[in-house]
Amino acid sequence: MAVQLLYIADPMCSWCYGFGPQLSQLLQSMPEARLDILCGGLRPDETEPVSDEMRKMILGHWDRVAEVSGLPFDREAMSRPGWVYCTELASRAMVSVKLLAEHLPGEKRLHVFHALQSAFYRDGLDVTDEQVLAEVLTAVLNAVDGADSYDTASLLETLQSADAHQCTREEFALCQQWGVRSFPALLMVHDNNLHMLSSGYATTEQLQSQITRVLQAG
Repeated sequence: MAVQLLYIADPMCSWCYGFGPQLSQLLQSMPEARLDILCGGLRPDETEPVSDEMRKMILGHWDRVAEVSGLPFDREAMSRPGWVYCTELASRAMVSVKLLAEHLPGEKRLHVFHALQSAFYRDGLDVTDEQVLAEVLTAVLNAVDGADSYDTASLLETLQSADAHQCTREEFALCQQWGVRSFPALLMVHDNNLHMLSSGYATTEQLQSQITRVLQAG
């Protein structure tokens, strides 16, 4: 029986970025697993520029994630004057991938998700900029789904579409309805019920143990 997993995260969530290698290892150990990715909305309605106090707090989180995960961080985003830490557009980018490439399996969508994270955290790109996001998505989608299948203009059009806006808000609302308030969260669908495997960062071993527990209990 294939295991169905729901990964609820935000492309601009530092702990989701740090969780990436653990989730990838889990999927490698469970090639039969099916994965769906939903965006929960970390800061989807932020309008105020990052303050010095908020910047210090965020960078403290980044330091902790870097220590735990060993992943690289570029602090360029935090140094931009007047920069607003709004995550709605980056989440909408992932929803746009579903609209444009519904055929992609969960593993390849996760590759796209990791590319968005790396663009922000590792490369210091401004993923609150539509043009930047469209370029990142074009490159990664062409890599995972065949060269020259996608272009920046089409990605921009989808990002700006009413469907993308609506579907993004629907994902946020669904995750809130499920009671997910912290990211990353990994859920498992079993016997028509949702089971929380982790709320926050977890190791591959911890996730495997939780999956075993759910299957044995069922």
